[in-house]
Amino acid sequence: MGNLNGKIVFITGASAGIGAATAFAFAREGARLLLAARRRDRLESLAAELKQAGAADVHTVALDVRNRAAVASTIEALPSDWKAIDVLVNNAGLSRGLEKLYVGNIEDWEEMIDTNVKGLLYVTRAVVPGMVERNSGHVINLGSTAGDQTYPNGAVYCATKAAERAINDGLRQDLLGTAVRVTTVDPGMVETDFSLVRFHGDSERAAKVYQDLTPLTPEDVAETIVWTAARPAHVNIARVLMTSIDQANSLLFNRRQQTGLR
Repeated sequence: MGNLNGKIVFITGASAGIGAATAFAFAREGARLLLAARRRDRLESLAAELKQAGAADVHTVALDVRNRAAVASTIEALPSDWKAIDVLVNNAGLSRGLEKLYVGNIEDWEEMIDTNVKGLLYVTRAVVPGMVERNSGHVINLGSTAGDQTYPNGAVYCATKAAERAINDGLRQDLLGTAVRVTTVDPGMVETDFSLVRFHGDSERAAKVYQDLTPLTPEDVAETIVWTAARPAHVNIARVLMTSIDQANSLLFNRRQQTGLR
């Protein structure tokens, strides 16, 4: 893969799922990892493993991307040798609830909008000016097939991912004339704690989401993220839309009895 050795890679929501898998994928490329999540203890527990996997260094910060002041102050307070961020992976995000819009939980809506849209904006606003000043960098945003096609009972989550796609495309246009690249990686169903979070800890309901099909893994998405970052400097991968073989889009799935394929 391209030379990512020693590059500073900032990953939000890095304590689990796609974020943690992405950290390990970049570690194997010898990157320096700047990891943020609300649960710093989980990040710190990963640090030694990431160094063993090949990370040149690891620096962790506790950060809730919904907190605009905290985002700004955290980026401003980074040690001098961590400030020149080469790759930003805007991974922090979540879904809450799966109800018809007219009976939806407004607190769930606010959490999704504050994290998936406003948090994305806050982190981007704090990091990208430095990239522009250095005329170098890559912003990789985590989208979803949900931003491509709305599904029943998921209108607000789908709206946040449609917003992510618009922000991604707008940022890429705004950066035209600089050497800063912008990519959105839009996976379909990925087996993580995503559904457990969506259903507020209902593990039985969450398990049914992945029943009788083969979803993507966090590692599948992580490998794709690293691939986009490793392209030659003049190549910008604008968008990657990816699903498993058992998913055509947000609405069509092939559910079957598992046959050892996974």
